[in-house]
Amino acid sequence: MSEASPLRDPDVVLRARGIAVRLGGRTVLDDVDLDVPPGAIVGLIGANGAGKTTLLRVLLGILRPQAGGVRRPDRRAGIGYVPQKISLDPQAPLRARDVVMLGLDGARLGIPLGRRRLRGAVDAALAQVGASDFADARVGELSGGQQQRVLLAHAIVSRPTLLLLDEPLASLDPVSARDVVDLLDDLRRRSNVAIVVTAHDLTLLLPVLHRVAYLAGGRAAVGTPAEVVRDDVLSALYRSPMRVIETAGRTFVVADDAVTHA
Repeated sequence: MSEASPLRDPDVVLRARGIAVRLGGRTVLDDVDLDVPPGAIVGLIGANGAGKTTLLRVLLGILRPQAGGVRRPDRRAGIGYVPQKISLDPQAPLRARDVVMLGLDGARLGIPLGRRRLRGAVDAALAQVGASDFADARVGELSGGQQQRVLLAHAIVSRPTLLLLDEPLASLDPVSARDVVDLLDDLRRRSNVAIVVTAHDLTLLLPVLHRVAYLAGGRAAVGTPAEVVRDDVLSALYRSPMRVIETAGRTFVVADDAVTHA
């Protein structure tokens, strides 16, 4: 599969086949396949170090795999991206709307906001993620949940057909994390954008996921949540007995012997 060949399939926004990545002499990903349908939310799930961010970087084209390939949307369709960690200086004179403008203006703040078309696109993106009320606030002074909304607006302002987010719920309080999950579900319904999101905790994302790629030991179990989040499937993936436990509104995947001896 050619990395350079754009994907033109109405049923799939992104297609990865046979992805293999070795870093520092360790196999991080081994023969991973993934299809992302339009208007779907796909979760890359697994423990820290399972290869979620590595796979996301491959899907973005930032990292070239040793084997396999990815077909992505062409340039006109575009890809939006929200990285895992961004440090924002509270003292920097950068407003929320300035950050969103960067999504249209590349990597510089050079286009005057007076241009109606550009300002209209920025205002529309801020409104779409519920960030209009703090559009002119310094982004470094916003809460974690507010910053995540601004970064989402930055990613969608160019109207991509594919949106990739690396651990968007990390470091957020439970209320803010749930708000972000609801926002992602609303975005995909309103704009039919396909969303790929990494997470180590299934609990909040599970109700909105259409497909799951559960990563462990370099391999992936891929399918609908009902097909993947099962004792037998995850035991085969981990090559060790595993148990899926639902309690107090949360979903846990644990080693079976930990349950037996609890």
